[in-house]
Amino acid sequence: MRMPLGVGLAAVLCWAASAPAEETTHESGSSIFRTYCASCHGVSAKGDGPLAASLRFRPPDLTLIAERNGGKFPSAEVFRAIDGRKPVKGHGGTEMPVWGDAFKSSRDGFSEEAVKQKIESLVEHLESLQAKKGPK
Repeated sequence: MRMPLGVGLAAVLCWAASAPAEETTHESGSSIFRTYCASCHGVSAKGDGPLAASLRFRPPDLTLIAERNGGKFPSAEVFRAIDGRKPVKGHGGTEMPVWGDAFKSSRDGFSEEAVKQKIESLVEHLESLQAKKGPK
């Protein structure tokens, strides 16, 4: 016996509506960056955001991360720096918020997996922004 199309569609829509929002949506790294990072780092990630001048230390140019690391983008280190809950040795203190805690305790109450996914999206976005070395 075949189920009427309307009943099947209604069942699928009810299932989708009951699924947790964080599992069904994936924010792009670019969107996350504009929301949480651009005010200090600038839309272009060059450290020239509207709040940069009011900070004690100018935010770094995030398009030069790979260049400062011998041409290799250090994804794991960048992840830890954004997360902030396990400081990167040798980097000293930072004025940057501890985004791992901020995402975890936001009004949306993200799970650890959702926090990890958000930060991974940011890391991928930052890697895509790395300055390309031109021919010498």
